[in-house]
Amino acid sequence: MAASKKALVAALGLMAGLAHADTTLLNVSYDVTRELYKDIDAAFVADYKKKSGETISIRQSHGASSAQALSVTQGLQADVVTMNQPNDIDLLAERGQLVPANWRTRLPNNSAPYTTTMVFLVRQGNPKNIKDWSDLARPGVQVVIANPKTSGNGRYTYLAAWGYKKQQGATDAQAQDFEKAIFKNVPVLDTGGRGATTTFTQRGIGDVLVTFENEVALIDTGVGAKDFDAVYPSMSLLAEPPVTIVDKVVDKRGTRKEAQAYLDYLYSPAGQEIIAQHHLRPRNAEVLAKHASEFKPLKTFTVEQIFGSWQKAQQTHFADGGTFDQVVVDKR
Repeated sequence: MAASKKALVAALGLMAGLAHADTTLLNVSYDVTRELYKDIDAAFVADYKKKSGETISIRQSHGASSAQALSVTQGLQADVVTMNQPNDIDLLAERGQLVPANWRTRLPNNSAPYTTTMVFLVRQGNPKNIKDWSDLARPGVQVVIANPKTSGNGRYTYLAAWGYKKQQGATDAQAQDFEKAIFKNVPVLDTGGRGATTTFTQRGIGDVLVTFENEVALIDTGVGAKDFDAVYPSMSLLAEPPVTIVDKVVDKRGTRKEAQAYLDYLYSPAGQEIIAQHHLRPRNAEVLAKHASEFKPLKTFTVEQIFGSWQKAQQTHFADGGTFDQVVVDKR
């Protein structure tokens, strides 16, 4: 009988070990990071196995950044979120206290392991001679932009255009008129950045796509690259896509240790190298120097410099009745 009990205890212990070894994390991310996290996940799983002897699997969920954040507030069990702008993580703190309000302080660089910016993709030879933000407002130029209401990609584009105008000494009223001229040229507002890319590259709509630098580089160096050219404007908005553990979920699921290791890996030299290979600007100085020739120097400004804070930008421009709603009122 004693032997049977020992066998049962041993079996239960083995089952517990197996259950622990089969930990699965869900990374809820924004639209254009599918390829990045496919490579990050494979490298992290191998690294974690080597260091701990434990097996982890990672599931990915991708979509428009703000829509993804809303899904998490509504119950999507994300262990980590890797969004493209801070407001989407602030939403998790405000609704249901899924993360603490000070989430930015928990990882280096305000919890943003890399940076990027907004640039242009045009048809081969640039037939419309598009060189800067001002060209997006010219009559006869079709501009493909993701919807700023649902997409961080679109939000960065809107704020970049506004900031460009303000840097030239424009008033807010003049900046808003500039946005109206641009969005008058927008034939369709896709909900996410990858949808906008598909509209431009596969559906053949538009003269110029405005999107993240890494998305442009992915297209400009991939299949069909000969059909498109990358164009860097005179200045653009610095994007610092943030990441965080979703505390309420990891504590409920018992996955905090694994989730923390996953995000820490993004800052490791190996993780930073993968980030650079996906045309995102790494924070690690040595990795960035190694890939310096791949990243064109570009004057950038931040949301804080132009708008005060992300919260102010959100309230002024993207809340119901904000400037974006006023800009597109004639398109509805």
